[in-house]
Amino acid sequence: MDALFQLQTSAPSSMAKRPCPSQNPRIPTFTQMDLLLEAFLGLSDSSSICIDFSFERLLDSLPSDLDQTRLIDRALKMGTFLLEAGKRSARKRATKHNSVVWALPPDLTIKVFSMLDAQSLCYATATCSMFHKCAMDPSCYANIDLTTVSPRVNNAVVSTMIHRAGNSLQSLKLGIVPGPTASPGSCQPLVYNVTNFSWNDKRSRQGKESSVLTRSCLSPLGGASTPGMLLKTLHLYNIERMDSPSLRAALSACPSLLDLEIVGLHVELRQTLMSVIENCQLIERLFFESSKTGRDDSLKSPTCVDLVHKCPRLVSLALRGFKLHDYKVRILIKGLRRLKYVDFSTSYSITGSFLRNLYNSSIGGNLLEVLILRDCMHLKEVEVARFMTSLLAGDFKFLRHLDISNREGLASEGDWYERCYNSRIIPIEQVMRERPDVCLLADFPSEGSYFEIEQILESEVNSDVSLPTQLSGDTSDSMFISSSESSYNSDQGSGNEDGRDASYVIFEESSDEVDFLAL
Repeated sequence: MDALFQLQTSAPSSMAKRPCPSQNPRIPTFTQMDLLLEAFLGLSDSSSICIDFSFERLLDSLPSDLDQTRLIDRALKMGTFLLEAGKRSARKRATKHNSVVWALPPDLTIKVFSMLDAQSLCYATATCSMFHKCAMDPSCYANIDLTTVSPRVNNAVVSTMIHRAGNSLQSLKLGIVPGPTASPGSCQPLVYNVTNFSWNDKRSRQGKESSVLTRSCLSPLGGASTPGMLLKTLHLYNIERMDSPSLRAALSACPSLLDLEIVGLHVELRQTLMSVIENCQLIERLFFESSKTGRDDSLKSPTCVDLVHKCPRLVSLALRGFKLHDYKVRILIKGLRRLKYVDFSTSYSITGSFLRNLYNSSIGGNLLEVLILRDCMHLKEVEVARFMTSLLAGDFKFLRHLDISNREGLASEGDWYERCYNSRIIPIEQVMRERPDVCLLADFPSEGSYFEIEQILESEVNSDVSLPTQLSGDTSDSMFISSSESSYNSDQGSGNEDGRDASYVIFEESSDEVDFLAL
């Protein structure tokens, strides 16, 4: 240390005349600093003891405790400066080295990074400056998947990712998923099964509130750069604090949305569909699983009609766990003429009467490839038998997957409390033999095993009735009429659960419907 001091004070006069970055004479010139650092860094590792003793002598030579404290703070700060300078230089050298030995040009590197998952992309970003620069390209964040098995993502992470993507954002997936599983025997792509997911488990693992997504997690979609304008895919899973107004605001910023998947959110079916109708009229796939199975009875007939009129491109529709009536389902299937995939699993009120005469070349339903009615509590044996008969007759030529499995058995014709476990009227074996192109799932428990039904009296909504198949009238009208020439006429009242004559039905306004029409 004494040698360093002598080196500084004995610098040549020519060096002292060079311009200094400051007028403070105590700050050495650049050349003096270079010589000082060179001499300091040239010390051997064994000189650490000498440095320690020199620092102690300097400390003892100061008169006051305050001066000693300042010297210690200064030493720590200077050590930090030197450490950071070393790290920066190491990163620069690593970047130059990587740019020489890295085989791919920047454009291909960005292409590779765009295929990585979010966590791997973060690791790549932190590797070196060259990778960091490539990983900051918006195209690397076009498809953001932040789904996790436990809370690890907060609003700030989502916001950062969305802002990095900007107008390149194509897909966004958020929330908690326990892992991909497939239904037993299913020939469909993997879906997320969240029915056994415990929120108590989530809370016990989350640790901090900072790892929880809130209702404002999607607000960056409508930011100044409007990254949601070109978003095509939005999947949301078990975001406990998401509500209907927040979801509506997010959907309003996504007019190009083609694929919407909602699982386990505390949002109402009717309000969500209205948001889709108003803002996402290009949608082709809608998957919505209720967070409260069998209790959401909010869907009304006018909303079904609006969905048919405003979202005619729907190819895949899944409404799982809602309290759906057959005539509403009929409106959707017959009205959406491009529909190929239908999933109404665990729907509470479906009896299967909507299946009667569903096949017709002039309306929707004839293009169905997948029909899933798994664990529908009120699904009747006789309705399934009729549908199977139509399959044997050659109807639904495009159908490739049919699931009528029910862990509680099918309902009998007279009383849904009486369950059928081994039907003699459903030609299952004959269908499997004569229609080998259909993947048929019909799994039922042994008679009486694991059978338990909640004694809940179903309250039928009498205000909703069948609508005309043409679906060409204005949905804001307070009256809907089905004429005797309508195709519903052949269903013999299948569109009305209360048994009223289907040949001429007047829509009776309830207070709920009036409220809807006033919106």
